[in-house]
Amino acid sequence: MDTTERARLIRAGDRRALARAITLVESARPDHRDQALALLEALRDGPQALRIGLSGTPGVGKSTFIESFGLLLTGQGLRVAVLAVDPSSARSGGSILGDKTRMERLSRDPNAFIRPSPSQTQLGGVARRTREAVALCEAAGFDVVLIETVGVGQSETVVAELSDLFLLLLAPAGGDELQGVKRGIMEMADLILVNKADGDLRAAALRTVADYSGALHLLRRRPQDPPGVPKALPVSALGNEGLAQAWAEMQTLVAWRKGQGHWARTRADQARHWFLEEVRQGLLAALGREPQKGLMAALGRRVAEGELTPEAAAAQMLTLLGRSG
Repeated sequence: MDTTERARLIRAGDRRALARAITLVESARPDHRDQALALLEALRDGPQALRIGLSGTPGVGKSTFIESFGLLLTGQGLRVAVLAVDPSSARSGGSILGDKTRMERLSRDPNAFIRPSPSQTQLGGVARRTREAVALCEAAGFDVVLIETVGVGQSETVVAELSDLFLLLLAPAGGDELQGVKRGIMEMADLILVNKADGDLRAAALRTVADYSGALHLLRRRPQDPPGVPKALPVSALGNEGLAQAWAEMQTLVAWRKGQGHWARTRADQARHWFLEEVRQGLLAALGREPQKGLMAALGRRVAEGELTPEAAAAQMLTLLGRSG
């Protein structure tokens, strides 16, 4: 199938063509990469979706939240794509978990599309080609793209570089657990949603919301935020409580950022970030090919034997690369 036909099917909302296109952009084969780049260029001027990144501590109920939240959105007539980045097998590189089995109701919704992708040891909680998968989902006409990361940690903040809103999902907890949440990811979050605010845990959840609200007031306000953002809210994915309010808060924030011009600037900054990231990844790949691979190995041996410091060896390698360029 040629690029023009692929692009036509994706724009027409063909789910099979979309799934195959995501497989294409995730492929490491050089010929597939050329086809993927041509396809992305053909779809470059497509519609834009609301990109929502979601991270959370293990066991917080991310999949349950995404299913309930996704059904809320599809119930409003919106088309929702879920890109769930799963932990990878160190041997095969394949996904360990299966999000379609954990989001059974949403997977049957005709207005939803769920695609699990292996992280393949990529840092930052997202797969390397997640941004390209987002672009394909946008071209296919999805209104909202939910990006679920592997877990929560300092490196997870990279998800903020490909999303318009970043949600941090947490469970009811005490002060010690609050201290365990890294400051960096809290500074990136637009909304902190305390899940499981139901039954016996409701009181604990409300206390946790109060704790996080107090902590958020200590953070420096970001220029792209109106007063009172970021904020913490209680939700119950199981009981479908608080989800509508959270969605209303997201829509209000998006409207404010668009009106202030922050939305367009952020998208432009993100595009620049991923350009630089592609260059970095390309340089690392080039270092794995001859003759650079041999030069790296030779300098590595000299460093190991104490003939050169790591800094001096790196400087030599960069000088050699400059001459070869």
